[in-house]
Amino acid sequence: MNVLIVDDEPLALDVLETYIDKVPELKIIGKCTNALEANELIRKEDIDLLFLDIQMPQITGIDFLKTLSNPPMVIFTTAYSNYALEGFELNALDYLLKPISLDRFMKAVNKAQEQYDLTHSEAAGGGITAASEDFFFVKADKKLVKVRYNDILYIEGLKDYVIIRLKVGRVITLQTMKSLEAKLPSKLFKRIHRSYIVGLDKINALVGNMVEVTEKGQTKTLPVGKNYRDDLLQLVNKKRL
Repeated sequence: MNVLIVDDEPLALDVLETYIDKVPELKIIGKCTNALEANELIRKEDIDLLFLDIQMPQITGIDFLKTLSNPPMVIFTTAYSNYALEGFELNALDYLLKPISLDRFMKAVNKAQEQYDLTHSEAAGGGITAASEDFFFVKADKKLVKVRYNDILYIEGLKDYVIIRLKVGRVITLQTMKSLEAKLPSKLFKRIHRSYIVGLDKINALVGNMVEVTEKGQTKTLPVGKNYRDDLLQLVNKKRL
């Protein structure tokens, strides 16, 4: 896994670098002391895992993560335990409290490796199995469930799970929004938020920073993230008379 460390404390950077060097599966792509440097590297490099300090100058690690439209796996590092809840609400993989012990570090890395292996096995065909141009199979409830593209209203992300909301019913599967988005046809589906992918033909209206779809005969509103709004507007304008 390609790793990026972001921390404004030189000692913390050195400790994490020493630990990472002990794990053959990890490769350090860069070390940054602030979010601006990290943002440039994330844009240029393929980062799988981000060790991110929370208390940093200019912008906190939490606020920085909120700016990323397609973030890598994140393990927060901090000296303050009161940030844990907010960190997990942002789908952080783990939360390491400084000073970080090697055994606690390894526990977090093992969790990241499991997630990485799951995501890449899905990308190789383990999570979604294509069968035709209008449907696929997805692992759910210990079986492969057939899902038709036309039946999908929207997809909701919940940590390591996604809920595929259908015209009738739903399917819950263990995988990330990032991996699922990569396998869905872009001409049919659009990511509109960190936690939502919507079927383009299911959008009834765009109202401010919300889209409207019809679910169970009622209007359902979904939020549009600021990092996704411009791309969505471009698609809508192409269909505009």
